[in-house]
Amino acid sequence: MQRTIPALAAIVIASLTLAGCAATPAPESSGITIVASTTVYGDIAETIVGDLGTVTSIIGNSTVEPHSFEASARDQLSIADAQLVIANGGGYDPFMDALVEASGTQAVVINAVDASGLDADGADTFNEHIWYSFSGMTGVVARIADELATIDPANAATFKSNAAGLTAKLGALEARASELAAEIDGGGAAVTEPVPVYLLEAVGLENLTPSDFTEAIEEGNDVPPLALEETIDLFTSGAVRVLAYNEQTSSPETERVQQAAAAAGIPVVQFTETLPEGATYVSWMTDNLDAVATAVAP
Repeated sequence: MQRTIPALAAIVIASLTLAGCAATPAPESSGITIVASTTVYGDIAETIVGDLGTVTSIIGNSTVEPHSFEASARDQLSIADAQLVIANGGGYDPFMDALVEASGTQAVVINAVDASGLDADGADTFNEHIWYSFSGMTGVVARIADELATIDPANAATFKSNAAGLTAKLGALEARASELAAEIDGGGAAVTEPVPVYLLEAVGLENLTPSDFTEAIEEGNDVPPLALEETIDLFTSGAVRVLAYNEQTSSPETERVQQAAAAAGIPVVQFTETLPEGATYVSWMTDNLDAVATAVAP
C-alpha cells in the first residue's frame, strides 16, 4: 500500500529557501557519507561500513510516526552531501524521493524494495515493510556492500566481510523463524497494519485481518464499520492466536481492536516500524521473534 505526503517536494524546496541560511551545515566527516531514511537502514549501513564512513538516519527517533513524517531543510542538506542514500521505496518513504530530486545530489541511491528481490508487482497489494523479511534484507545487505565497494574500492574487502557477518546473522534469524513455525504449528493472526506480516508468515501464522481495515489505518482514514466489526469478530471466533499491534500508528479503531483482543484473552504483541532506543536490527528482530514465541507458545 503506497503512502504519499502531499506536495512534499514543494514544501522542502520552500523550506530551504526560507530557512537555508539558518540551517547548520552537517559537520565534516571522514570516509563515506551515508544517509538512510530510517534507523533500520541506518543500522544496517553502519554495520557494513564500520568506521570507514558516517551514517545519518532521517527518521532517527522511534517515537516519530513515519507515515506522516515531513522532511526539513537540514534533511535536504544531508542528502545533498551524501555519497550513498538508502530509501525503503515501495511508496513507504516518498519524502526521500522528494529530497533526492530537490537536492540535486550525485549520490548513489538504493531502493531497498528493489534490492530485496521481493515481488513488488501489483503495487496495490505489495507489503512495503520489507525489513521484516529476513530474506529480503539479505538482498539489501548485499546491495549496500556492493555500492560501498564501488564508492571505495580500496576497502571493498572490509565491506564484503562485514556484510557476510551480518548475512550470517540474518540466516540465524531465518532459521529461528523456521523452528518457531514448527513449534507453533500454524494458526491465524490479526494486525493493525501489515508492518510485521513478513515475520508472522515466517513463523507460520496467516494474517486474517480484513484488508479494508488495514488499508484504512495505513492511509489514516476512517475504518469502514463492517471491516471493524469483522476484525473484532476474529477474537471471539477463535480464528486468531495473536494480535500484532503497531505502536507507532494508533487510532480509536486500533485501540478498540486491542481492547477486544484483551477481552477475548488473545495475546497482543507490540511492534514498531523503526528501531527501539539502543537496539540494533538483529537484536530488535530477535526480540520480536521471542515476543511472538512467548505469545503463541503451545
